[in-house]
Amino acid sequence: MTQLAITGHRGLSAELEAEIDKMIRAAVASSADVVGVSCLADGADAVFAQAVLDAGGSLVAVLPALEYRESLPEEFRPVYDRLLARAGKVVQLPYVTPDPEAYMEAGKRMVDQAESLLAVWDGQPGRGVGGTADVVAYARSRGVPVTVLWPEGAIR
Repeated sequence: MTQLAITGHRGLSAELEAEIDKMIRAAVASSADVVGVSCLADGADAVFAQAVLDAGGSLVAVLPALEYRESLPEEFRPVYDRLLARAGKVVQLPYVTPDPEAYMEAGKRMVDQAESLLAVWDGQPGRGVGGTADVVAYARSRGVPVTVLWPEGAIR
């Protein structure tokens, strides 16, 4: 069993998300009996979660805050609900409002449960605390291998 976590950008264009989907599916397929650890956010998290389920793996959902669902784009919530319903395990963090501290804690929790981290990351510094760049830095500080997935020349 391979415990694989995801961190990545949200708000990707449909084109970029399709490219990322292929990259994530290839990474997931190379892991035997995968357990995917994800916050299930729109973008890379949801693409990863679906790829894990499609590969026959199981899902651990790490929810940053009690009001997390309400912070997600309204049109994405049905996808979130479907993925959450298929999670084999749900880790609910004690924060009420999803804020940078809650997101960072969720990222740490995912990394701490994983053998490796997939990062859908453009390599740029974070736009705020708790984002992809911070989760990558945390994983590297803990010695957790990080695989960066980002299409050549793509712009966020």
